[in-house]
Amino acid sequence: MESAPHILVVDDHRDIRDLLARYLTKHGLRVTTAADGAALRRLLKSSAADLVVLDVMMPGEDGLSLCRHLRETSGLPVILLTAMAEDTDRVVGLEIGADDYVTKPFNPRELLARIKAVLRRTNSLPPDSEAGRAGRLRFGRWTLDRAQRALLDEAGVVTPLSSGEFKLLDALIARPGMVLSRDQLLDLTQGRAAKAFDRSIDNQVSRLRRKIEADPKNPELIKTVWGGGYSFAGKVESA
Repeated sequence: MESAPHILVVDDHRDIRDLLARYLTKHGLRVTTAADGAALRRLLKSSAADLVVLDVMMPGEDGLSLCRHLRETSGLPVILLTAMAEDTDRVVGLEIGADDYVTKPFNPRELLARIKAVLRRTNSLPPDSEAGRAGRLRFGRWTLDRAQRALLDEAGVVTPLSSGEFKLLDALIARPGMVLSRDQLLDLTQGRAAKAFDRSIDNQVSRLRRKIEADPKNPELIKTVWGGGYSFAGKVESA
């Protein structure tokens, strides 16, 4: 059982926490529950986890704020539990990096299937490099501040990035020298929001090159690997 994936369930309703803990444990997962953001933060300091199931509507620090914190500080996968009518929560959740969402009321069997799908996808992705886990990454004349989601040049001037451009650059520089396919980049940047045959990665790469390359037509940082995808060729170090 110790080798089973460890799932953190965060919900302020005790009946939901207990229901999910019993159901997921019955199906071979290790489960720890938390009633709020403070409890989740304590758990993350004391034990390793493989995925977080996170309720959006909680008193105090809500699920969207916690999801944003997890994206800024870790690569831990997140599945949001959202109210059926709150389309905005689902969209915002995906934009800030949630891997999937399930609407309430939900069938535990559906949640289990989504947990397994997210774990399969994330486990198949190449891991971050050691430098790629830092909060600030330097490459060439640029520094990416993950907490502030900002790209700065050597003078400290911010170059605006869209949400998609930030996530793509973050995914690439966290794995310098690795060839990442378009499908892998879609999983790393968009999760469930990605669509089959989505060409947005190519468009975002083109926009990123115009912002960070000295000569976008002859890129030195983001290299195209024909038949493979893209690779970040620049040297990356913790800033």
